[in-house]
Amino acid sequence: MGITVTRKNIFFKPKLDRVLARRFNLSPERSKKIIERVLNLSEERQKSLITQILRNYARRHRSIIQVLERNFKMKEPELKEMKIDKQKLSDVEKLLIGSYFTMEYSIEAAAYFNPSIVFSPDQSQTLDEERRVILSFRAVGEGHLSSLVFRSGIIDKHLNIQLDEVGILLDKPKNVTNTRYKKEEFLQKLQQLHNLDDDLLKVIEKKFTDSFIYDELIRFVAEIEEENELTHEGEIIMKQIRWLASSHYEITYSLDTSISERVIFPFSDTEKNGIEDARFVKFRSSNGKETYYATYTAYDGHSILPKLISTKDFINFKIQPINGKIANKGAALFPRKVNGKYAMLCRVDGENSYVAFSDSLTNWHNEVHLVAEPEYPYEFIQVGNCGSPLETEKGWLVITHSVGPMREYVIGAMLLDLNDPTKVLGKLAEPLLFANEEERNGYVPNVLYSCGQIIHNNHLILPYAYSDHESTYATICLDELLSTLLGELPE
Repeated sequence: MGITVTRKNIFFKPKLDRVLARRFNLSPERSKKIIERVLNLSEERQKSLITQILRNYARRHRSIIQVLERNFKMKEPELKEMKIDKQKLSDVEKLLIGSYFTMEYSIEAAAYFNPSIVFSPDQSQTLDEERRVILSFRAVGEGHLSSLVFRSGIIDKHLNIQLDEVGILLDKPKNVTNTRYKKEEFLQKLQQLHNLDDDLLKVIEKKFTDSFIYDELIRFVAEIEEENELTHEGEIIMKQIRWLASSHYEITYSLDTSISERVIFPFSDTEKNGIEDARFVKFRSSNGKETYYATYTAYDGHSILPKLISTKDFINFKIQPINGKIANKGAALFPRKVNGKYAMLCRVDGENSYVAFSDSLTNWHNEVHLVAEPEYPYEFIQVGNCGSPLETEKGWLVITHSVGPMREYVIGAMLLDLNDPTKVLGKLAEPLLFANEEERNGYVPNVLYSCGQIIHNNHLILPYAYSDHESTYATICLDELLSTLLGELPE
């Protein structure tokens, strides 16, 4: 092939001491028994226990006291049933009760994989030919629950990435805000998920205002349920409306956190079983403004929902669902508009690669265009993208993933026309990268996968995960890759 691929001896590994303090859910009856046991302890024993807890956990969490207080408040219904006046409880008793309904969750304990990389909005304190970068990873912990985590670092002129110190005081957002919905767009997405009969659709259209917030939607649904004799199907649709509404939200992290301490953990019902494979891209609008977007797959244990993250600073994030024909895994946004339209790589059928165009970032109802299907033996099962296209002088460079014999996931590449990305200019006949002996063993053997790349010093910087376990990266000379894709002979 004439392409030199350099695997870097730099690895991105999970840190098992990166833990979140989550609520430990127990039934009301068991909870009441535990509360009673705590309150029956002597005052001296209560103080001794809470002292031990704070000593053992204060250095592992940003504010363990706030966590314990929050989880104590979640037990107020049980306290009310037990006829216990919470105002008469001491601070020690409240914290101690909260501790019994708190658990640590190691977010990276099971796997740390499917990375993407972008240039950071902060390029201060860098030398010539250096750039500050942000990497994102899919982190998996107990119960195979996926969340989104970040690392920052600097890539130097020799293409080596030096990561910043990784923080262990993980932070959930200090603010979670539900968004305002437009009735027309909301009902379009609902129709895609569930075919509504005309009578129920009329009831919903009449009840919903042209725009509404989450609390208003919950009230509308409650009123529909109270005012109408719904069929079993109608009751399911009301649950679907609540489920869909929870998929829109905005989150903000504290300014005193490092980016490695910000975790996007599943917040809504649509993603309660995981946030999967975020593909980040720095998008430049026609007026030169830059926004970072990421497409990802939300999973609730039964259904998948493609969603879009947007941020300018990696502190404030907006999350919303993506509607339309690209509602499948593996959507990847182009880094700018093409011929006045947003463009998206997608795989609508689970087998082939397509390009879609739209006037809206979240609504993709136009036709999709087939650009690549299984052609070579290494991709006979399926083809897809490994992240957003990279703009080069020769065309849109798309790093691809393909599945072949023995369910091997390999990484390839194709080149699309800059002005008409439905036109393929070239495609590798052999994989660019496949699992070697050190990479082929892990949670899912024989899998290489990436969710985003950059170009630095005329080289492709390709972070990738191996066997759904850990991550590393490789570098490829851009000129060699483009020449091979275009079938040009080396000079």
